[in-house]
Amino acid sequence: MTRVLVIDDEPQILRALRINLKARQYEVQTALTGTGALQQAAQHPPDLVILDLGLPDMEGVEVIAGLRGWTDAPIIVLSGRADSTDKVEALDSGADDYVTKPFGMDELLARMRAALRRGTPEASEPQVKLGELVIDLAAKRVIRPGQADVRLTPTEWHLLEVLARHPGKLMGQRQLLAEVWGPGYAEAAGNLRLYMAQLRRKLEPDPARPRWLLTEPGMGYRFQPGAG
Repeated sequence: MTRVLVIDDEPQILRALRINLKARQYEVQTALTGTGALQQAAQHPPDLVILDLGLPDMEGVEVIAGLRGWTDAPIIVLSGRADSTDKVEALDSGADDYVTKPFGMDELLARMRAALRRGTPEASEPQVKLGELVIDLAAKRVIRPGQADVRLTPTEWHLLEVLARHPGKLMGQRQLLAEVWGPGYAEAAGNLRLYMAQLRRKLEPDPARPRWLLTEPGMGYRFQPGAG
């Protein structure tokens, strides 16, 4: 059964969607706030998300960013904001589709089916443990229990996030450079070596003998969170 997380601060819309989706054999979870939605998603990873942009505690694009830190599940934005700027911002943040309120249930269902057809989402765990450290992909932070968080630069975090979303997989140098720095940096292997060294200094117990951020000579790097 496909699990759908519906996030909207209007109880009547949540109720209507819950009834309609359950009648069509979807498993439905709901949240009235962005914080509640991120907690729900971490506990019960959804196959698809329906998200209202206007939430009481945070902007919808912040919820999208939190989800995109660890899951590729399709996100359909459902909002009363008709301005094209809001649509572009939501799509650029990682949403897959945008439906403007008021909406027809048949149209929403068709968009859900299309989003699910585009591929089964590959989700990683929202949190990854490295010894005592916890990489929280949803909150975009590295937690050191009982102490201050490990401070990473935006580029260091981006590199760690890409690796952590593909645990155990060999990531080629060109692929990492393209994902973290962009297509114009395919030959900038020095950048990659520098930032990997910085991550190891901040995360590894012995940076000279890394347990988790491994180099595959001549090929690339591998994130191995279960090692050591």
